[in-house]
Amino acid sequence: MQALSLQRLDGAPLPLEELAGKVVLFVNVASRCGLTPQYEGLVKLYERYHDRGFLVVGAPCNQFLGQEPGSATDIAQFCSTTYGVDFPLLAKQDVNGAERSPLYQWLIGSKAGGGSDISWNFEKFLVGRDGAVLARFSPRVTPESPEVVQAIEAAL
Repeated sequence: MQALSLQRLDGAPLPLEELAGKVVLFVNVASRCGLTPQYEGLVKLYERYHDRGFLVVGAPCNQFLGQEPGSATDIAQFCSTTYGVDFPLLAKQDVNGAERSPLYQWLIGSKAGGGSDISWNFEKFLVGRDGAVLARFSPRVTPESPEVVQAIEAAL
């Protein structure tokens, strides 16, 4: 993860130092998806474990039926007002294909990432304090599911 350059939704950099030593759940997100209510669970996880060194990072993506069509301002306003999102959101990015972002190249290319394309919005990758990808969860696995919670607790 050392070589990655991450950009926040507002265009400012997200320094890797802010992620160093933390357990991070990366999630490709969308505002107009049937799974969008998973934001509630992501916010709850973030609130529950943040003080123990846990961070959720959302990566808006418009590759799945155009379900994240808005501007950065639209996305930020929707997430904040609808779900109270206060964890970092990255700039909109591709998670599949020739323009796949470096972040998703790294996540998918890791041993735990499995090498296969992202199947839909709200696919989750858990990264440990040492920066290694620990687990990948399908979009249908909710943030509050026992397997996600157990993996987070084990990593903390």
